[in-house]
Amino acid sequence: MVDEEGAKTGGVSQASNDNGDGKGMAAISYLGILVLIPLLTKKDDPFVKFHVQQGLALLVAGVIWGFAWIILAFIPILGWLIAMAGWVILVVLMVMGIINAVNGAEKPLPILGGFAKAFKI
Repeated sequence: MVDEEGAKTGGVSQASNDNGDGKGMAAISYLGILVLIPLLTKKDDPFVKFHVQQGLALLVAGVIWGFAWIILAFIPILGWLIAMAGWVILVVLMVMGIINAVNGAEKPLPILGGFAKAFKI
């Protein structure tokens, strides 16, 4: 994809402002229940809103995986390995989201990014 300036962005939208507060609030969106802080304070900023939606999708996925983990815990070894792999994937997605927020990119998270649009904020 080529933006107005002719630079290739690879489908990643860059934030129009270099507001450090917006980037910090966007990064907080990926830290579990702390997603409520930017949700309640920076609701009108489209950059923060994008990352809040991504963070909510990640939070819901974590809660669902937590319930799945309870079931998987009863399956010796294989269930434990699957459960741990799921948590590792969620942590990797969290780190990817924080990196995108700090860099000012509005890039959806792999796997969960499409579900984030379901959150109407």
